[in-house]
Amino acid sequence: MQNILVVDDEIELSKLYQQELRDEGFNVMVANDGFEAINLAQKNTIDLVVLDIKMAGMDGLEVLNEFRMKNADIPVILNSAYSTYKDDFSTWLADAYVVKSSNLDELKNKIRELLKI
Repeated sequence: MQNILVVDDEIELSKLYQQELRDEGFNVMVANDGFEAINLAQKNTIDLVVLDIKMAGMDGLEVLNEFRMKNADIPVILNSAYSTYKDDFSTWLADAYVVKSSNLDELKNKIRELLKI
């Protein structure tokens, strides 16, 4: 079973992602801030990260930079309500960018694509 780390400060949304991705057969860990995400990644094997950009404290772009310095081979999907970031050079370190939606099909498809399943 592949391990996905969902990083989002919106707790209800994190719970939704966790349930939906578990239903797809993934093991899902949730971090509600960037510091927690870094800590979980250091202590666990992570196969893919779904990462919000706008978070208090350490934002998603800072977390992305940390992951790239320490875990360059882990695919990262930026998942944000702000579509303007999609073309911003600061997001280019990510493997994919998916705009948040109540329909998770695009996110699930991108996860499958990056994990090659």
